[in-house]
Amino acid sequence: MATQRVLPQSKETLLQNYNKRLKDDIRSILDNFTEIIKTAKIEDETQVSRATQAEQDHYEMHVRAANIVRAGESLMKLVSDLKQFLILNDFPSVNDAISLQNQHLRSLQEECDKKLTSLRDEIAIDLYELEEEYYSSRYK
Repeated sequence: MATQRVLPQSKETLLQNYNKRLKDDIRSILDNFTEIIKTAKIEDETQVSRATQAEQDHYEMHVRAANIVRAGESLMKLVSDLKQFLILNDFPSVNDAISLQNQHLRSLQEECDKKLTSLRDEIAIDLYELEEEYYSSRYK
């Protein structure tokens, strides 16, 4: 896995798009959270009354909180898209899993073949002894 795999242009573009979405959503969460913290500070006297300012700050906090939730949902959708991309496009790991299962089943087959061969040999020896006993007995 140390070697870098070359991806087709469409997959490379898709991965760059995922990276951009990730950075944008994280930046949106950080910016909105920072603005909520700034809004929570009580300012000195302004031209707007305290009640009006409080209502405006309350509304701004709700909007910014909604933006944080939207960015979080977008991140969850991004995780889902990445999982789907990995499942659909990770052929080397799928091939490795198939090869590993193949090796396991081949070793199981070899083990069964060995056991069947030894069982056949034991039955052949027992059958030979029984035939020898039968043909040498007086009951034939």
